[in-house]
Amino acid sequence: MRILERMYRSGLGRAMSFVARQIAWMHKPFMVYGYYDNSSRTFRKFTRISSDVVVVNRKALSIGDHVWVGYHSILDASNGITIEEGCQLAARVHIVTHGSHNSIRLLGSDNVHISNINRRGYVRGKVEIGAYTFIGTGSVILPGIKVGKGCLIGAGTVVTENVPDYSFVVGNPGRIKGSTIDIDKEFFRNDDFSATYYDSEALALVRKVSVRRSKNKE
Repeated sequence: MRILERMYRSGLGRAMSFVARQIAWMHKPFMVYGYYDNSSRTFRKFTRISSDVVVVNRKALSIGDHVWVGYHSILDASNGITIEEGCQLAARVHIVTHGSHNSIRLLGSDNVHISNINRRGYVRGKVEIGAYTFIGTGSVILPGIKVGKGCLIGAGTVVTENVPDYSFVVGNPGRIKGSTIDIDKEFFRNDDFSATYYDSEALALVRKVSVRRSKNKE
């Protein structure tokens, strides 16, 4: 290292810095367009997943099209994960479908010698994420959780319970703080997104809320 340091401090420093930056650029994570979904045997042309995303048991991971999975995320599909169309997972999102947090105490050193299926206290469960749901940076989804469609999960949220459609959830543990229907109706005040809005059922609710408010003003 001292030799490299002396070389860097000499006239070679600028060239060495350039080479190092090129190497770093080649190794940094990047978004990969397209994903072959093994569960449906379909190529998702518009799905984008970072090159450094860790996927456990890819065969049990079902992903719709137009999905985004950000940098440094971990998808533990050992017990199955379904991510429906249009979902976005920001950086460092962790979806977990198993846990040994109880079995290691109950079984002690025998834990490693017992198969997952037979481990008492071992937690396992499929995770499902509904269409066009956004999961913020650093969030964790625990085993067996079902998150509905059109939800907004705030950054750093730990989701420990099922989340109904159109929910706005934040905190550790995650708690429902509002509805994305209420959030979206504010956007509809100035523009009409009916032609592009993600869900007809949600659109009807947004319009219903907007009409009710207009009548109250009158």
